[in-house]
Amino acid sequence: MIRVGQAASLPHTRRALFVAPESPYPMVGGGAFRAASLLEYLARFFTVDAVVFRPPDTSIAFPSCRIDRLLTIELPRHSKHQAMRVLRNGQRLLLRRPPLIDRFSGFGAEIAAFLKDRPPYDLAVVEHFWCAPYWEQIGPMCRRTILDLHNVESAWHLGCGKVAGWPHSLAHGIFHRAALELERQWLPRYSLLLATSAEDAQRVADIAPKARVAVYPNTIPLVDLPTRDKQDMIVFSGTLEYEPNRTAVRYFTGEIWPALRQRWPNLKWRLVGREPEAIRKYVRGSPGIECTGPVEDAIGHLAAAKVAVVPILSGSGTRLKIIEAWAAGTAVVSTSLGAEGLPARDGENILLADDPSSFSGAVSRLLESPAERERIGRAGRDRYEREFTWESAWGMLDRELEPSIR
Repeated sequence: MIRVGQAASLPHTRRALFVAPESPYPMVGGGAFRAASLLEYLARFFTVDAVVFRPPDTSIAFPSCRIDRLLTIELPRHSKHQAMRVLRNGQRLLLRRPPLIDRFSGFGAEIAAFLKDRPPYDLAVVEHFWCAPYWEQIGPMCRRTILDLHNVESAWHLGCGKVAGWPHSLAHGIFHRAALELERQWLPRYSLLLATSAEDAQRVADIAPKARVAVYPNTIPLVDLPTRDKQDMIVFSGTLEYEPNRTAVRYFTGEIWPALRQRWPNLKWRLVGREPEAIRKYVRGSPGIECTGPVEDAIGHLAAAKVAVVPILSGSGTRLKIIEAWAAGTAVVSTSLGAEGLPARDGENILLADDPSSFSGAVSRLLESPAERERIGRAGRDRYEREFTWESAWGMLDRELEPSIR
């Protein structure tokens, strides 16, 4: 079902189109924060039309003040039963169609109908590579098109495949090659590609050497430093169904948590985020582990913890969980990959550890020393205030889009 909403016209004479596979609102999770930052920026200069996909049994609380016309595309229901997932992904493997690209494909006619008879847009922003093929409908209607790459899809599958067991590693290898072919096809079509980090920007340049790429970092709005009493707790935050987060929880539970729990028997490990059922099988029976599910104030939970842990082993992009921990003033222990793309300085604003013994040792070092936790947490907070608020990132967009917004 397709629903089009109409809001009061906005005064801007310039017009922009915003396309996203999920609503930025409510702002829960890294993808939503990133998409919302771009939409909020566009609304400052453009009258914005939006195309947003909606999963079954969810609602979209899209602020009408941010958009003029809204097209909501309701996705077909997909069973989460294991047998149905295996069947779906088996078909995708045969067709060489990466799962999320497949999930959001097939709606070109609806988007074309929405755009029909509309005057040309000055700018279009497309969120996620999953929607990149809709350039075919969007490109002819827009003077300039921007693709915001939350991850580099081919690199994401490659990294996940390296830490997955068989047959998942085989599937990721097939999807890696399929995503790479699609990236080579669609990335050069866009006027500008936004990457989360210099590392991802280089990956994109290697795939599409003639494309224009700029770094637009993951950011969150400026928040006051929370004042919370520290609990005897460490915390991991993120959407727990997301594969790199599931892998991280499995790794930490099996390889790191037992040693920490033995040394610190009263320590709690709190898992904060949506879809906690996705990781329950990894933590079931492990003492001291709490799953809160989704929360309205993730930064508050991070501020109440003594340490934020980021035991990430795969993925692409940059981790908003570190930026949120920095905003909370909470010291972070991460793998090197977890901190990739961020100005993370080991021993200055973060501790880095890439094996279980080093990781548990780094967490213990911070648990033992409130002064060390305070120093590293303050350095992270300073870095967040300087570089990872919406306003700081918008300065880059001002420079990149200057001809379009002046």
